[in-house]
Amino acid sequence: MAALVIGVLLASVLAVLAPVASPDAEPAQALSGADFDPGQIISDAEFYNGSAMSEAEIQRFLENAVGGRCDNSNCLAAYRADTPTRTWSFGTCSTYHGGAAESAARIIFKVQQACGLSARVILVTLQKEQSLVSNRAPSDGVMRKAMGYGCPDTSACDSTYYGFFNQIFAAGRQLTWYTNPAGSFTSIKVGQVNQIRYHPNAACGTKGVHIKNRATAALYYYTPYTPNAAALANIGGTGDSCSAYGNRNFWVFYNTWFPGSALPPNDPFGNFELASTTINSATFHGWAIDPNTKDPIDVHLYLSGGWGGAFRADKARADVGSVHPQFGPNHGFSFTVPIRQGTFEACIFAYNVGAGGNKLLGCKTISTPQGPPIGNFEAATLVDRTATVTGWALDPDTPASIEIHAYVNGGWGGSYRADLARADVGRAYPGYGNAHGFRMNIGVPVGTSEICLFGINQGGGQNKLIGCRTVSNATGAPFGNIESVTASGSTARVSGWTIDPDTPDPIEVHAYVNGGWGGRYVANANRPDVGAAYPGYGANHGLAINVPIPAGTSQVCLYAIDVRGSANPLLACRSVTRASGAPFGSLDTAVGAPGTINISGWTIDPDTTNPIEIHVYIDGGWGGAYLADRSRPDVARVHPAYGDRHGYSVPLRTSPGTHEVCVFAINVGPGENKLIRCATATS
Repeated sequence: MAALVIGVLLASVLAVLAPVASPDAEPAQALSGADFDPGQIISDAEFYNGSAMSEAEIQRFLENAVGGRCDNSNCLAAYRADTPTRTWSFGTCSTYHGGAAESAARIIFKVQQACGLSARVILVTLQKEQSLVSNRAPSDGVMRKAMGYGCPDTSACDSTYYGFFNQIFAAGRQLTWYTNPAGSFTSIKVGQVNQIRYHPNAACGTKGVHIKNRATAALYYYTPYTPNAAALANIGGTGDSCSAYGNRNFWVFYNTWFPGSALPPNDPFGNFELASTTINSATFHGWAIDPNTKDPIDVHLYLSGGWGGAFRADKARADVGSVHPQFGPNHGFSFTVPIRQGTFEACIFAYNVGAGGNKLLGCKTISTPQGPPIGNFEAATLVDRTATVTGWALDPDTPASIEIHAYVNGGWGGSYRADLARADVGRAYPGYGNAHGFRMNIGVPVGTSEICLFGINQGGGQNKLIGCRTVSNATGAPFGNIESVTASGSTARVSGWTIDPDTPDPIEVHAYVNGGWGGRYVANANRPDVGAAYPGYGANHGLAINVPIPAGTSQVCLYAIDVRGSANPLLACRSVTRASGAPFGSLDTAVGAPGTINISGWTIDPDTTNPIEIHVYIDGGWGGAYLADRSRPDVARVHPAYGDRHGYSVPLRTSPGTHEVCVFAINVGPGENKLIRCATATS
């Protein structure tokens, strides 16, 4: 981090910021470089104070720093930005919950809480790195490296950490991560003499510094130089070519703005490190020390302002003892309390002994588990047409057993209760009990079925799929039989049946005619004989389809379509010849009556099963067009493929006398119109 930054002339900055000290600060006294202790730049209690300043106090501090006037929106007293929700993979900070249009004061306050790092330390670091606290119009370039984090003296800044929020939270994480836990960083030893450089230039030499506490070690990790005699001789300005100013300026700003606060206090200090919850309990971890005694002290818990109990901070914490050897290791706390379901603010106070007062170690928002159900669909076994399914499910919102809804192939399969004893689940989810197992018998159809189980939500969340399993009492490729393929006009009439053993439902059949596409059909005709032969599959598997065919001889092939997407087997190929050519038929009668000749007969075009037209001529003149669509069962018996709707019976109006009547069948498809017959009749 930027160890050499002075910013504006230090004396000028201090003059501007002299009125900014916190409201309860004692009158400032003149600082002297002789008072600078390189081994304890600031106390741990002051450095790791997660409640040093309220949000309002931080905002007032920033406003005072610029005399109540900002010249652009980057000025910290006026700054606002949307912030993300972020959790660091490493370090000691809790999750930062983002928000819209958060002020600089709010960001600093929330990082203070999340990391247990004093807002005073953050403010001082902002000033000593980039003079940001006193700057009425910071540039974007200054804002993006606000805390100097990721900006070593020997190389360019890491753009990963650009931006005001990123800088505050990343630097807060880093400053509290150093030496916590013990061994996280090892190049600087607390309680030992360490060789600290004066300047990045190694030729300037080092100073042996007995580093007395974690906070001072963290400052040296962040800015790895100690001020030389020249820098300390002129604490309001510059020293010589071997002077570095980062830690000197931190000390000067801190003791000018918050006089006396950096000295070891009488109040207890410590850290509220972790809170975790189950459905009915909360567990808290941390440590606390009172500087007036080596003995363990009490910590007091408050839940949403209500009394939560008093507990002894007497657990062995070797890491605490190594950082504060004068007090020993027995100052940790770890305790569990019962809680009701919901969300609470948990605050822990260190209870004072002797001089000083009780000290808030921090507050954290805790919630009992909530959300959609969780569980495991462990197994499904099939006997005949009954599937036995086993597993477990629970809803984080309640220790009560929940319902399970089953679906078979997407259809309703029943409602069941997950209330069987499962000790392993109870051990894995303490507070929920054991009654969360299920063993259910579910009816399934013949073939292959997919069973899906849903946990039914209680409280917040929604129903949740626990899992799906496939069971089969029969599987494989479709099979069947093509019984007949006969020509009927322009179509081939195909009859037969097909079944896919994976499903009782009718399946598709694809037809190909002479190698080309012939259509998609469903084998769903009623075939009681098939149902009797394959019980469980039902009767609706018959084929009674009409496939278009061209004139002449064609090969019709049918494929059964596998419901599981495997290979589609060929059921059969059959050759069929479609009749084609000119119409044929008969003029059966031509009977005269006064003014009328009644004609009757029938006609068929081999290219279609539909009725066709006849044209009538009387004595060579036009007599009309008519549709031969009357029922003629006798014709159907002789030509069964064409049906019975091919007869005609027409009264023709004529003048008195004898007339010749001729009937022509009108061709459809290949062929030509055909004279059926001429007959003479007298009207």
